[in-house]
Amino acid sequence: QVQLVESGGGLVQPGESLRLSCKASGYTFADYGMSWYRQVPGKEREFIARISPTGLGKDYSDSAKGRFTVSRDDARSTVHLQMNSLDVKDTATYYCNVRVMRNDYWGRGTQVTVSS
Repeated sequence: QVQLVESGGGLVQPGESLRLSCKASGYTFADYGMSWYRQVPGKEREFIARISPTGLGKDYSDSAKGRFTVSRDDARSTVHLQMNSLDVKDTATYYCNVRVMRNDYWGRGTQVTVSS
């Protein structure tokens, strides 16, 4: 079955960087686009970034543009989210997502806390 496992979260200070990873299994990774979302308790899950199956197409939310970069490593069935210039507003649980055969799959998330 499809499984997604996020990692790389942690506690950082404003202005610092983090690199999140999402390891996928249970489907042909290279055939599908991947997305990152984040969620703060009490709020809806927010789209952050998306990468196409080829890796050539990338979309970002306004909050992520210029600071975050999504990439993929098909050999390792892994998608990354490089986050630079982190701000306290970026504090959230970050999830990766894939839609396979019209079904949405999510990982359990990784917590990112930005605090001085």
